[in-house]
Amino acid sequence: MFTSLLRHRDYLRLFTAQVSALFGTGLTTVALGLLAYDLAGAEAAAVLGTALTIKMLVYVTVAPVVAAYADRLPRRLFLVSLNVIRGSVVLALPFIGAIWQIYVLIAVLQTASAAFTPTYQAVIPDILPDEHEYTRALSAAQLAATMETLLSPMLAAAALLVISFHWLFVGTAIGFVFSAALVLATRIPNAGATARGSFRDRITVGMRIFAATPRLRGLLGLNLVVAAAGSVIMVNTVNYVRDTLGGTQTGVAMLLAANGFGTMLVALTLPRVLDRGDARPVMLTGAATLLTGLAAAIALSTADSGAWRWAAAPLVWAIVGAGTAAILTPTGQLLRRSAEPADRPALFAAQFSLSHLAWLLTYPIAGWLTTATGFTITWVTLAIIAAAGVTAAVRLWPRDDAEIIDAADRFGTTRGTPRSTAAA
Repeated sequence: MFTSLLRHRDYLRLFTAQVSALFGTGLTTVALGLLAYDLAGAEAAAVLGTALTIKMLVYVTVAPVVAAYADRLPRRLFLVSLNVIRGSVVLALPFIGAIWQIYVLIAVLQTASAAFTPTYQAVIPDILPDEHEYTRALSAAQLAATMETLLSPMLAAAALLVISFHWLFVGTAIGFVFSAALVLATRIPNAGATARGSFRDRITVGMRIFAATPRLRGLLGLNLVVAAAGSVIMVNTVNYVRDTLGGTQTGVAMLLAANGFGTMLVALTLPRVLDRGDARPVMLTGAATLLTGLAAAIALSTADSGAWRWAAAPLVWAIVGAGTAAILTPTGQLLRRSAEPADRPALFAAQFSLSHLAWLLTYPIAGWLTTATGFTITWVTLAIIAAAGVTAAVRLWPRDDAEIIDAADRFGTTRGTPRSTAAA
């Protein structure tokens, strides 16, 4: 399925660099949750909710600014520098002893990540100009992310049998250093300069493309669905396993691995499906799957104690992972087909910011509302938000999405040479 991609040496190095960084980040996800529980106990969900809210604030504000100047930066050196910063910050996390220190370091770490991710995403179309290869690269990226979600918790679970969770941060730093070395060895073309001169134009072009493109307006609703269901996994898993199920650190890692397993199963099947048809039914099916997962989680939260919950919880977490993959895997294809090449960095950055704006809403709910009222009320609230996202997606993304939308149709004027964009 992905063998044709292996012929592209630069893509292979860049992909391996991303995988290395992803696995490092996966270890940090497990370690950060355990660090929060170590410092705050039963209030760990509130600490994680706050830390992840800070992360989202940084993502929403930093990514568009980076995109505005992405065509003026040497991209290879920029990506290497960001990996070095991330590795340095992660090495400091094991030595903190106060909750506020988590918040400061997370702000620095995620500022670097907010600059790295859209820059990396915008490089791939330049390295792989062929449409079919790029589609498979998108699936490979999603598969890498899901494999990280699956394997990182399993590796963490095995490591936690013999070492303290603090050492997981060291593994993360090693991943970032290795990623930086691979990026340094990769030939990455610098972005072509755009004609837009004003800062306001550069920083808003991605948002304006979203507002003018029906399928991208629908994507905004799907972003909300992913965030609502994903917040349950990211914020509530630690407290649910430790306080409700009475599990251990290893149990936390295994439940996160179940979520990754569900994502992997779907990501492996999607490339051929996307080659044969459009993305709309796939992504809406994913949204329905996430609603199902949230309903099942609510049922779990109301159930009396019983060993059967240890069998049911991994299945629910896997359902959420499957729905997430069905939405996220085709997203890059939608973005690429909705912008001129010069606008892609801005559009990827806009999606990065807008998707994380949804998480900015759901993370505090998952963290703070759980601490105040418990899982059931919190998960019902998130399910209502997800249902609103599905409704918006169906209404905003028409079934008869136009095959071609050029720049003049969307903006009333032509910016340079208009590019036809096929509906995914």
